[in-house]
Amino acid sequence: MFKKGNINSVLIFELKKYIDERGWLSETFRQDDLIKMINTNAENFFPVMSYVSITYPNIARGPHEHEFQSDLFAFLGPSNFKIYLWDNRKSSSTYLNKIIFYAGIDSPKSVLIPPGVVHAYKNVGRENGMVLNFPNKLFAGVNKKEEVDEIRHEDDSNTIFKLE
Repeated sequence: MFKKGNINSVLIFELKKYIDERGWLSETFRQDDLIKMINTNAENFFPVMSYVSITYPNIARGPHEHEFQSDLFAFLGPSNFKIYLWDNRKSSSTYLNKIIFYAGIDSPKSVLIPPGVVHAYKNVGRENGMVLNFPNKLFAGVNKKEEVDEIRHEDDSNTIFKLE
């Protein structure tokens, strides 16, 4: 059903680690870079909050999607992840395209995922994996008084969004 191919408005960019005798740092995103890469309506993607999560080895999160929210994930390590993206936007020219790639300690990346793109990731390493997210919407809205913007395909045993 799905075919491999790029997905409109999904940005995957390599992260550079700046290493010295103290350790390393990496810029996970820069507003000026997002503006250059997105060009139009860049402000729709600008983060309004952040969170960090740990995913245990051989554990997946997702697949799920958002109706309004964009996610800006950063995969830096200390483990590696297999990332799955499916374009579920019927109005998109890349509708039903799928991307699978790896990110983490061996290949640090940030990934901008617009609304309507189903996404999942699985820790394929042997260590706990840390993921940063900088979404453009507040979780559950202002003061956490709104419905959560999440369609959880992982709860549907008949989902078409399968992790391989």
